[in-house]
Amino acid sequence: MTETPDRAPARHQGPQGSQVAFLLSQLGEHAAQAFAARVAELDLTPAQAGLLRTVATDPGRHQQDLARRLGMSPSRFVAFVDAIEERGLVERRRNPKDRRFQDLYLAPGGEEAMRGLAAAAAAHEEAVCTGLDPQERAALAALLRRIAEAQHLSPGVHPGYRRLDPGRDGN
Repeated sequence: MTETPDRAPARHQGPQGSQVAFLLSQLGEHAAQAFAARVAELDLTPAQAGLLRTVATDPGRHQQDLARRLGMSPSRFVAFVDAIEERGLVERRRNPKDRRFQDLYLAPGGEEAMRGLAAAAAAHEEAVCTGLDPQERAALAALLRRIAEAQHLSPGVHPGYRRLDPGRDGN
């Protein structure tokens, strides 16, 4: 088919409403790749960084509870934790009220890793939000929280944990 000057090929555009979903997907993938590169410099995967953050903000939760919260099977979660425990980032302690459970705490190496993660997260947030002033950032965060709530997403829990492969993502 040849183009004539008075008839350019049609450009198909999706419905106007689909732009939000596409932009969220596009920015989400971009942000995820950039974050993965930042935490790789700390010798961590994004999943490991997320677990460290979860343990740091809520120490002493037992493994089964954390596995359930993250949407992982207990057996996959144990393998995931094994890998970062071997690196000295977390430690398991018997639950004093129920010795069948093991609770997770940051180990000294995890405390150090969290300092690096805090700096990486701040730099990442700044890079991702370039072009927005503080009020716009706050407004965007509020809108995204509303969307996440409407989608029944657990606050602070990335849905990617459900697909986590401990052999690939945990080492």
